[in-house]
Amino acid sequence: MSEPRVSVVIATMDRRESLLRSLDRLDSPGWPPVIVVDNGSTDGTADAVRAGHPRVQVVELPANAGAVARTHGVQRATTRYVAFADDDSWWEPGALAAAADLLDAHPGVAVVVGRVRLACDGSEDAVTRKHRAAVLGRSPAGPDVLSFPAFAAVVRRDAHLAVGGFSPLLFFGGEEHLLALDLGAAGWQQVFAEDVVAWHDPAGPDRPSPARWALQTRNDVLVDWLRRPLPVALAATGQLARRAARDAAARQALAGVLRRLPAALRRRRPVPAELERRFATALRPLDQAG
Repeated sequence: MSEPRVSVVIATMDRRESLLRSLDRLDSPGWPPVIVVDNGSTDGTADAVRAGHPRVQVVELPANAGAVARTHGVQRATTRYVAFADDDSWWEPGALAAAADLLDAHPGVAVVVGRVRLACDGSEDAVTRKHRAAVLGRSPAGPDVLSFPAFAAVVRRDAHLAVGGFSPLLFFGGEEHLLALDLGAAGWQQVFAEDVVAWHDPAGPDRPSPARWALQTRNDVLVDWLRRPLPVALAATGQLARRAARDAAARQALAGVLRRLPAALRRRRPVPAELERRFATALRPLDQAG
């Protein structure tokens, strides 16, 4: 039997039952190695995985490391490529082999982003529809992308680690934007693939809670300060400050930006102008991205 080309890395915290349902789909004969990184769960996640899925490698972190937990998993993987999954997502059979074939064929590609289907009704999510539209153009490897949900991404392990993986400064929420920019600045291509399918079964409502919105918005503004032109960062911060005058979630986001801003400024490395132009296009709604 040939050596596996892809490992699956799942970061989780206190989502035991959802995680076990996802592992039921991922941990079976013929599937690649699975690594679960437990972000300090208190619900018995690690023991439950070991009992129910003895083939799965479990890495227990002493505290919640946020998205950086995924990079701990990447460091422990021994395969050339790593597919991320969340504790409420899984990969369709054949998807990871298709992603590995694409990465083998195109050595300049660092990330293959899959087509996301929702478990509730089989529909596709909005990000997939934008990726299919190829608003950034396409190459022989597929439509170019500069944003993606981590659970639908298969990465080239060495490229991920070379740019530092996910940022501890952002912790969690929109952390993929910074990774996409860092990979782009390092010269790597990121593409969408129709036949690489990830299924998602989110338990929460379609609209994020105020706390989740605040975390996502905080990180979006921090990414502006970390990698984007100064006028972009100033405008985003000013817009958030104006909203904070009347909105509690915006005040929470702004406070988070201000606490982390000194560290962001120390790590600031604006990306090249062409990459910034492409990233700005990728962020626009589909009807405005053409």
